[in-house]
Amino acid sequence: MKILFSNKGFTLIELMIVIVMMSILLTIAIPSYQYFIRKSWASKAEQAVQDIALQLDRHKARNFNYQGFNYTENEIIQVAKQKYDLSIVDGDDVSKKLTDQGAIGRNWVIKASTDDIRNYKFLMTSTGIKCKNLDATELSFSNCGAGSEPW
Repeated sequence: MKILFSNKGFTLIELMIVIVMMSILLTIAIPSYQYFIRKSWASKAEQAVQDIALQLDRHKARNFNYQGFNYTENEIIQVAKQKYDLSIVDGDDVSKKLTDQGAIGRNWVIKASTDDIRNYKFLMTSTGIKCKNLDATELSFSNCGAGSEPW
């Protein structure tokens, strides 16, 4: 009498081939995915900076200066603040915020910085500077330093 065995399942070689193919795919896909996530957060921060600049212009149109400006937190700014620190200071004295008593209020500076060393930090001023830099040590309230690029 002959006994028939049915082969159901996978061989070890087949499983190893699948594991190798998956690991190759993941080593390509994960860094690419992380890059697009970082790019998304940078885009949200850029949008928040532009939104605050628009609010600053509206404030100056009503009050003839930027003194006493306190931005309205909308959805754009709230999302950006999850990963970015937004700083708005007096352009003439960067040690003072526009809400401080001694602020002159003729110019403003917005700086968006993050702890992620692989993502951009942004700077925008009322005098026309709009730049971004990957190196946080180069970014100050007056310029973006070496390695910066416009946005």
